[in-house]
Amino acid sequence: MTHYAVGDIQGCLRPLKKLLKQVGFNPKKDHLWSTGDLVNRGPENLASLRWFHDHRDSVTVVLGNHDLHLLAIAANSATHGRSDNLQDILDAPDRDTLLHWLRHQPLLHRGSLPITNEQQTYGAGILVHAGIPPVWTSEQAAEHAREVETVLRGPDYRQFLKAMYGNEPYVWSDHLKGMARLRVITNYLTRMRYCSRRAKLDFVSKEATPRVGALSGKTVNAWFAQPNKLEADECVVFGHWAALSGVTQDHQFIGLDTGCVWGGCMTLMNLQTGARHTAAC
Repeated sequence: MTHYAVGDIQGCLRPLKKLLKQVGFNPKKDHLWSTGDLVNRGPENLASLRWFHDHRDSVTVVLGNHDLHLLAIAANSATHGRSDNLQDILDAPDRDTLLHWLRHQPLLHRGSLPITNEQQTYGAGILVHAGIPPVWTSEQAAEHAREVETVLRGPDYRQFLKAMYGNEPYVWSDHLKGMARLRVITNYLTRMRYCSRRAKLDFVSKEATPRVGALSGKTVNAWFAQPNKLEADECVVFGHWAALSGVTQDHQFIGLDTGCVWGGCMTLMNLQTGARHTAAC
């Protein structure tokens, strides 16, 4: 069995199929990790969601911010944004089946398989859409992810999907409760790029370098460049940040969103060898 990981799909199914064909992916024996954001902005949103649902026994998917946005629109907890093109999913005869499956996917996955990146091998891999704040261990991140997953899979999911939007609170506290607590957890795992050393979130900066003064004068850096509480043998696989072009300057953090939907490429990585494959979009 070979394990692969792929960056954000966002409705770009053809490049994914091209990559899987290129490496000889066999869903009967191989496995694919997805960093989330399966849908939105690309040309084949419904087909992409159907592909992952059809191959659900051979894939591990974590939810991204665009996936959550789709669920919120479908639950009448949010409205379409100016750039959204999700109507094909909402009009599909199998929408309920697809959305039920999507709503039950995790926000974070901790795997036990060794991962090799740039000739460095790590004993455990963590899959997440955006990242893990520097104030959490991987175990804490998994516990907090489960808080959101429990609500998202329960009867009050519509209330959560409506309340998840917003930038406040922008920093973690163990004393947070209710929807404010769930919102900041969700923002860390699905929206984070830059933050302060104490994990105060900068929602303004999205490029490869932060905007000066974006966080009220606080010094920010990429979340993965801050001193963190992760174990040295843990490797984080993430997407979300196309402006990085997959470059983190740290072998412990593997960025796989290389901007396919924005005219870049899609990146597929063999987690056992570290080999990366790309397909133009």
